[in-house]
Amino acid sequence: MPFGAGGPADICARVLSERLASLWGQPVVVENRPGAGGNIGADLVAKAPPDGHTILVATVSLVTAPFLVPRLSFDPLRDFAPVVEVFDYPMVIAVHPAVPAHNLTELLEYARRRPGDVTYSSSGVGNTGHLAPALLAHLARVEMTHVPFPGAAQAQTALIAGQVTMAFNNPLQTMPGIEAGQYRAIGVTGDTRWRDLPNVPTVAEQGFPGFRASSWMGFLAPAATPDAILAQIERDTRAVVATAEVTARLIAAGFEVRNRGRADFRRQMETDSALWGGFIRDAGIRME
Repeated sequence: MPFGAGGPADICARVLSERLASLWGQPVVVENRPGAGGNIGADLVAKAPPDGHTILVATVSLVTAPFLVPRLSFDPLRDFAPVVEVFDYPMVIAVHPAVPAHNLTELLEYARRRPGDVTYSSSGVGNTGHLAPALLAHLARVEMTHVPFPGAAQAQTALIAGQVTMAFNNPLQTMPGIEAGQYRAIGVTGDTRWRDLPNVPTVAEQGFPGFRASSWMGFLAPAATPDAILAQIERDTRAVVATAEVTARLIAAGFEVRNRGRADFRRQMETDSALWGGFIRDAGIRME
């Protein structure tokens, strides 16, 4: 797990590790190795023995890394073998209550009056929580400042404490704070409105047609892992995800269950590499 504990990928990995340990009859340990936007953990797995015993819990930040980091020590599409894409989710745009914005138009006007003063937290450079607001700022021609943290939980805490103006975060972490009045939701980055926030419009509905930004989580292995081992991990993981109990837990946690196999997952990685890579180049974003 290349991010800190408590984030959406970490929560999902722990749910699956319990079930896989039972199925395989041996411990399945979630080891947090945060740092460098997930690249420290990714590098560890890329160089691990290709025997199926070391698996990367990957997010979209993996495929954006080559466009952000000069001389990256691994190639996401060459050095890893996709195994299964477990879930994806849209981002909820949440602002601190002190911010005088109740919709996206008001937020962007607020940002225009204070170039660079509007800040947003994320769990690191290159993930959707960073790139989605950066893309929005680029399209709206406003200046906003990114404040990265080691994990999603810390980024959310910063928003609650008022250390940042806003965050683009997953529904799981956003809903409790909305219900408690710790921040307010003003937009959703998916194709449609989020099921638990029917009155919150999408970014596309608020003046940016076609805008969509989602994050995913999946398992990858070192590229040289034998096909038979990849096939077993894929088969067993997909079987666990497909159980009624795990599916219900993932949905309750705010995820859209995908449970896609190796070929579909690779296509998703390639699509996002092209999509975000082009934007990162055009916007001149670099690892901070």
